[in-house]
Amino acid sequence: MSDVRFLKLAVFVNALVPLVLLLWGLYRKQVGPNPLDFATKTTGMLTLIFLSLTVAVTPLRKIFGINSLVKVRRMLGLFAFFYGSLHLLTYVWFDRLFNLLSVGQDVVKRPFILAGMTSFVLMLPLAITSTNKMVKRLGGKSWARLHRLVYLAVIAGVVHFWMLVKSDTRLPLTFGFIVLFLLAYRLFVKYAPVQQAGSSLFPRQ
Repeated sequence: MSDVRFLKLAVFVNALVPLVLLLWGLYRKQVGPNPLDFATKTTGMLTLIFLSLTVAVTPLRKIFGINSLVKVRRMLGLFAFFYGSLHLLTYVWFDRLFNLLSVGQDVVKRPFILAGMTSFVLMLPLAITSTNKMVKRLGGKSWARLHRLVYLAVIAGVVHFWMLVKSDTRLPLTFGFIVLFLLAYRLFVKYAPVQQAGSSLFPRQ
């Protein structure tokens, strides 16, 4: 039990380190000539990283036998939503000045905004239903089906990143390859002769 608590504490602290560094850099004006662009890109990158880590928990657990990873999957998913919310907030607040009509027009006119918004909207019900009470209310099977939306969320996030980058696409393609591998592994496990149980974004603990 103490090992699990230490693991959760380590994940929690390390997940907040990028935010602290970002805020410190903004305060010290050490983030380049365009602080808004830096903050937006950083929070977006962190969202995609934590989404990818969340999807990677089950493959890593099964491949390397690290069963304790399942205990931090919910936390990873919630941090993905947390940084996704910050990413959206920086856009709506500083770029659109809370002009929701302008945001709606942006979503319609700019495909990469649509992809990013789709990813966030898909994460929203996962965050809302992340508690044990919601698992009981929805029922295990329905809850598990709902939480498969995480796969669509991470795909939409990768598409958003890829469409945003205009020249050097190596990083979004790397994310795409990682996500493709993780999803391919899940399909392999699902249709392999030995059936194994799947997982979701915010599991019960």
